[in-house]
Amino acid sequence: MSLPRPSGRPRLEELEESARRILVALGEDPDREGLEATPRRVARSLLDLTDGYGTDINVLARGALYAHEGTEPVTMRDIPFYSLCEHHLLPMFGRCHIGYVPSGRVLGLSKLPRIVDAFAHRLQMQERMTSQIAEAIEQLVEARGVAVVVEARHLCVEMRGVEKAESQTVTSCMLGAYKSDGQLRAEFMELAGRR
Repeated sequence: MSLPRPSGRPRLEELEESARRILVALGEDPDREGLEATPRRVARSLLDLTDGYGTDINVLARGALYAHEGTEPVTMRDIPFYSLCEHHLLPMFGRCHIGYVPSGRVLGLSKLPRIVDAFAHRLQMQERMTSQIAEAIEQLVEARGVAVVVEARHLCVEMRGVEKAESQTVTSCMLGAYKSDGQLRAEFMELAGRR
């Protein structure tokens, strides 16, 4: 599963020039001390924060899928992430909790945070990111069920608009056994700290 790439992925120079034009439009002098290196820093930052577009999930997991006969759930909680909301290009950040029920194989634990980063490192909506993470894990391990809960703060909510500091948005995606089995879902929510 490869993430769609925006057409014509921008080059560093294009982003740098765009950041320079933004500074001018704001009434700033991009050549003044303190701002002279800002366009390049902004460009590099944006490329880093959107490097998930180039990630192929199947390549990311290569060599980290292991045969496993057990059927007990695997849960990892409190995976930190940072992303940019696609509506204002402001940060959203928080924690992701993942659970899945194996069906013959498991994924190396270090790959779960990498999958979260692959989807977080692009312009995002939290709701979509939550589903993308769950669907990718379901596909990779052919799990009997996958559960993902994402808790995040959105600076577009805190710094502008309604200005509600420290509010959290919680989204979830339950697939397979986690959707149909209330007891399994409740166990995951408890392990994830979401009673």
